[in-house]
Amino acid sequence: MKLLPFIISWAALATVVLCLAIYRKVVARKEDDFLHVDGGQAVSEQAVVAKKLEVIDRWGKILTIVAFVYALAILGMFLYNGWTDSTKLQ
Repeated sequence: MKLLPFIISWAALATVVLCLAIYRKVVARKEDDFLHVDGGQAVSEQAVVAKKLEVIDRWGKILTIVAFVYALAILGMFLYNGWTDSTKLQ
């Protein structure tokens, strides 16, 4: 069984996860570490950035888990192929 297409698709998925982490870092730069309780523009900007970070974090966790499980599946296929190839009569 050829594993190269699976490895390439996993690499693409891992690249998406990495790009999402970089994007989160860029969005987090706009985050204000101070709590503004007086109202106004600063509070609404905080809420928008917090909502964006929440969505990015949710997708980041989901895609990281998917990439990890996919990597384990590829490893299992690799080990199974090695085992079946070693048990063939020559």
